[in-house]
Amino acid sequence: MNKAIASKILITLGFLFLYRVLAYIPIPGVDLAAIKAFFDSNSNNALGLFNMFSGNAVSRLSIISLGIMPYITSSIIMELLSATFPNLAKMKKERDGMQKYMQIVRYLTILITLIQAVSVSVGLRSISGGANGAIMIDMQVFMIVSAFSMLTGTMLLMWIGEQITQRGVGNGISLIIFAGIVSGIPSAISGTFNLVNTGVINILMLIGIVLIVLATIFAIIYVELAERRIPISYARKVVMQNQNKRIMNYIPIKLNLSGVIPPIFASALLVFPSTILQQATSNKTLQAIADFLSPQGYAYNILMFLLIIFFAYFYSSIVFNSKDIADNLRRNGGYIPGLRPGEGTSSFLNSVASKLTLWGSLYLALISTVPWILVKAMGVPFYFGGTAVLIVVQVAIDTMKKIEAQIYMSKYKTLSAVGF
Repeated sequence: MNKAIASKILITLGFLFLYRVLAYIPIPGVDLAAIKAFFDSNSNNALGLFNMFSGNAVSRLSIISLGIMPYITSSIIMELLSATFPNLAKMKKERDGMQKYMQIVRYLTILITLIQAVSVSVGLRSISGGANGAIMIDMQVFMIVSAFSMLTGTMLLMWIGEQITQRGVGNGISLIIFAGIVSGIPSAISGTFNLVNTGVINILMLIGIVLIVLATIFAIIYVELAERRIPISYARKVVMQNQNKRIMNYIPIKLNLSGVIPPIFASALLVFPSTILQQATSNKTLQAIADFLSPQGYAYNILMFLLIIFFAYFYSSIVFNSKDIADNLRRNGGYIPGLRPGEGTSSFLNSVASKLTLWGSLYLALISTVPWILVKAMGVPFYFGGTAVLIVVQVAIDTMKKIEAQIYMSKYKTLSAVGF
């Protein structure tokens, strides 16, 4: 490993450390003891899931309590709009247009952050504490302070994510979510052993939980490395021999084309309304809806299952454009044996991608929901849910691949420099 790659890894770790430091900076004017007691009693609902994605920042009511979710939500909205409006989709493909597109995403993130910050501030009044619940200062002042604090925190996380992507290794946003989930694993394991010590779960249940987690990890690794290789041929003329030589290659198409995006998008869409509804303790109807959409309930997981399938197809159609691949092959003299270049190749690639996406989406949906169903009756911490394991393993694999790619690229440049 050369110095450049080591430097990128250190930069990534440094920014992730900064992220964890921010998680311990609370918003001024709140009763942290009341907040902690509230989250201890609501760890298994939407707030618990939201807390997981923020790296326990919500339970500390830190300036990054909203985490990176506002940015993810705005990205979802913009992706859906891009699929609806051709001009917006065209903007993304242009270099200058992409910068403008990202600027719109940032502005939308600010708007969503402010809305969520105000909602959180209002919800804090319902937490048992002083006259204003968990708020220890004037309500109007607190709303301004909290909105500014959370907006600053979210913008800092966006900046950290962009810096990791540009200067470090891996996808910055994914690594932030990864770090948040991983930071809670020790406490989740500790909580599990406490349940064993108190007799809530027995040794056999614990062994079953471990086996479920290991089986989930194995399944994720196996599927993430699986790919369909489409053979392609390039016609190259060998001038010295005055004959055509066929060079064989292949197009690798992953079984899971959409990566970790579908479960993240699905979680973001489900967590936000559930969290807002959870705060409406005075309205029985809204509270009933919040309980119905609890991550521990079947309705939430059924919706999660369906949304993951939807986003898997949606995102796969964005990252895998069969028409562009077919056009690039034709321009470079490549073709798939037995198929006509152009439309025939595009249709074939689209058919293959659709079939792979079907199985890939079912895999994502099952991994995200089945482990929860299996451990639901065991009373284990929420961190052992399939979504958390899926995100952690996928991001780890993706980051390792990117590090390996940079190592190979570095070796190639070194060999080229010495004349090999």
